Order: sequence, then structure tokens, then C-alpha cells
Amino acid sequence: MSTSPSTPEVEVRRSRRRRRTVSAYRDGERIVVLIPATMSKRDEDTWVADMVARIQRQERRKLRSDDDLVARATKLSDHYFGGLAVPASVRWVTNQNARWGSCTPSDRTIRLSDRLQHMPGWVVDYVLVHELAHLLEAGHTPQFWAWVDRYPRAEKAKGYLEGYSAAARLEPPPGVDEA
Repeated sequence: MSTSPSTPEVEVRRSRRRRRTVSAYRDGERIVVLIPATMSKRDEDTWVADMVARIQRQERRKLRSDDDLVARATKLSDHYFGGLAVPASVRWVTNQNARWGSCTPSDRTIRLSDRLQHMPGWVVDYVLVHELAHLLEAGHTPQFWAWVDRYPRAEKAKGYLEGYSAAARLEPPPGVDEA
């Protein structure tokens, strides 16, 4: 299917096992729409347009503003740190390709990679908690990790990010030396 700047690439997959249901998901830059093999071309066109619009609406809702990020950080600080971690600013950035987030304790600024915007909220929350903890303890000391571990999904989020990084080949798997 042809694309324009505002129209994503769409792949339609017909399935003999699928009887009535239609579903869609994002696969990188492409939207994959799954339909029954017996569906007419006219019904396919209608369903594809509907499912692409649905995916795009979901993605627009997922995008978060810097203001949303500040509010989220404040809520997390209040809940997990008793309001002790107070950043001067929290914002999305596009120049972090090797990190998920960063914090400069001296000026109390937190930056999150915009690559996180399409990840589950609990993963974004973990990265925020991690960076907020740097406002309380600058280094990755045992005290720092004790602050981070107040977030109940910390281990799960770390695993998610490690798996994502390995799948995207952002870093080599543990034990593999880079050539």
C-alpha cells in the first residue's frame, strides 16, 4: 500500500483461521492489519481505514507533553519519596540514544528520551523514579538503589528496558565483547 508523510505503511495479512475478527498492531514504522481470508476487498478497505485510524488515535493519546511529565514526576515523588525529590524541570528530549533518562542533580533537571513515549506508563514511571532518586543520591550507591526499589515495578521495568535494548541492538547482550 502506498504511503504519504501522514499515512503509515500498512500491511494486510489474511488468515484462513480468522473467521470474523479484525485486529491491528504497530510493527516498527508499519501498521499490520489482520483480517479473515474470506473478507471482500470493499470490506477490507473499510476495515483497514478504521483500524489504521484506531491505532493512530491510540498513539496520539499515548504521546505525553513536558507538562504531563512534570505532573507525573511530582506524583511519583510524593508517593515514593514523600515529596523529597523536587526537580526544577522535567522534559522529553530527542538527543538521548544511549540512555533512557538523565538527571543533573546540581541544577535539578531531568530529561527523558522521547523513545519512552510509546512504552507502557509503568516503564516511564520507573525511569522517572530512577532519575528522581538521583536528586536524593547522585551516584548509583546502595542508598540510591534503596530509593529506586521503593517503586514496586522496578525490576519488571528494568527487565523490559533490557529486553527492548537487546532486541533493538542498542547494546550488546551481557558477556559479549564489542569488536
